[in-house]
Amino acid sequence: MLLFITEYLQQFHSGFNVFQYLTLRAILGTITALVLSLIIGPPMIRKLTSYKIGQQVRNDGPQTHLSKAGTPTMGGSLILISIAISTLLWSDLGNYQMWVALTVTLLFGLVGGVDDYKKLLYGNSKGLSAKVKYFWQTVFGLGAAVFLYQLADNPIETSLIMPFLKDVVVDMGWFFIVFTYFVIVGSSNAVNLTDGLDGLAIMPTVMVAGALGVFAYATGHSTFANYLGIPYISGVGELAIFCGSLVGAGLGFLWFNTYPAQVFMGDVGALALGAALGVVAVLVRQEIVLLIMGGVFVMETVSVILQVGSYKLTGKRIFRMAPLHHHFELKGWPEPRVIVRFWIITVVLVLIGLASLKVR
Repeated sequence: MLLFITEYLQQFHSGFNVFQYLTLRAILGTITALVLSLIIGPPMIRKLTSYKIGQQVRNDGPQTHLSKAGTPTMGGSLILISIAISTLLWSDLGNYQMWVALTVTLLFGLVGGVDDYKKLLYGNSKGLSAKVKYFWQTVFGLGAAVFLYQLADNPIETSLIMPFLKDVVVDMGWFFIVFTYFVIVGSSNAVNLTDGLDGLAIMPTVMVAGALGVFAYATGHSTFANYLGIPYISGVGELAIFCGSLVGAGLGFLWFNTYPAQVFMGDVGALALGAALGVVAVLVRQEIVLLIMGGVFVMETVSVILQVGSYKLTGKRIFRMAPLHHHFELKGWPEPRVIVRFWIITVVLVLIGLASLKVR
């Protein structure tokens, strides 16, 4: 929106031309989302508290979590509002990649919002049934995959890029639809499984989103893409603004979500942010890099799969409790220790992912 206005104002003063620079708009998008989060946060938390929209805690979870019952939840709506406003303010509204990323994020947020509402309405931690939740995730994830496949006008847009390997590209053809669906839905659920401790999910999400913003900028810049040996995709650079907005909104939310949390993200935030990372990775053709950088999300998901599989096959559990962060809690690790160590792991994994830009 503001890009259109500044383009008009250029005829009156050449200084407005500075807003054509993608890097500046990405920085402004980050700052805008951060400021919006910090402004909207306090009144939203007060409103959620007054409506008694509090967290429902599982009775079979760590006993230290019982004290968190009643803490305002659905704080992810704060993140989504900040992302949406900031992205629409600073992005090129004619860019379809931006609209795909924003739409998928908000639709998955809607699924999570309904899930959160049902948990609060019935006073338990179940919410939507797994079948219903997965059905709508499938509808939106598959819809996005088909849409992107239909709009692809360059073979590279439906090919699998192998990080660290130069010129290794796998043409997926129609399988791109299936692959994209699993990336978006899988990423959404992985972040949701990780969102179990104060600040545990949001900071890795922020770090991965920031790194994906770098990939988006480089992929959408023909000179940089050619120099780094990555595919050039026209227009995808605008996603740097979306990623910047996610970083700003996430940091703003962390201000209130850091231990001990004043508000929880809820499924409205976790499902949406996971889907956002997935769809951006697909658009910039860096799904495997997402798998690397989001290693904490992968570990949490695999721990649940292994736990369930082991119990069904042998009747025994591998971990004291899944997802993995609960296992360490039950081993006696204080919550802040688990959180910060998972953050440190993410920092290392994100640096490895960024290294793939040059090491090929």
